[in-house]
Amino acid sequence: MEKLQCYIGAPNGIVLCVDSAGSQELNAKFYHAYSRQPIEVCGMEQLLFEMECFFDSIHFPHPTTNDRFFHEIKQSVNQMGKKEKIMSDEELLSKHGYQGTFIIRVQHRQHSSWQGRITWMDQNKTVYFRSVWEMVKLMANALNTVGGPEDGREEPEWPEDEV
Repeated sequence: MEKLQCYIGAPNGIVLCVDSAGSQELNAKFYHAYSRQPIEVCGMEQLLFEMECFFDSIHFPHPTTNDRFFHEIKQSVNQMGKKEKIMSDEELLSKHGYQGTFIIRVQHRQHSSWQGRITWMDQNKTVYFRSVWEMVKLMANALNTVGGPEDGREEPEWPEDEV
């Protein structure tokens, strides 16, 4: 099967390699084009925090809301150097996790959340997400780590047919 939907396509594209996941755990690492070393994470909270730090470090996508500080910041955003890509898309796409692999492309950081696309590489399926929570639920559904909807709301689902 040809992997038509498996591409990076954005300067902030991330390949998330999940080695193990359960209802209370996540052991994974993610790769991006600006470093050959993966960022290892234990838990969904750490994953989201590290991804947010990565987006801030490359200044893309630009957040519509900023953090507030009550002390002086030593280095302003404008003084930070521009990062250079050192890993090609082909190298990024060659990375895989034991339990699952996802390409995450956050296109916007609006309304204090993220919007973008996530591709489940193992199934060659891509879905748009409207919030961080929806992205997390899509990954959990793909990894079979959650049951049905607890609050009666419709669960985000992966498409049945390939695009």
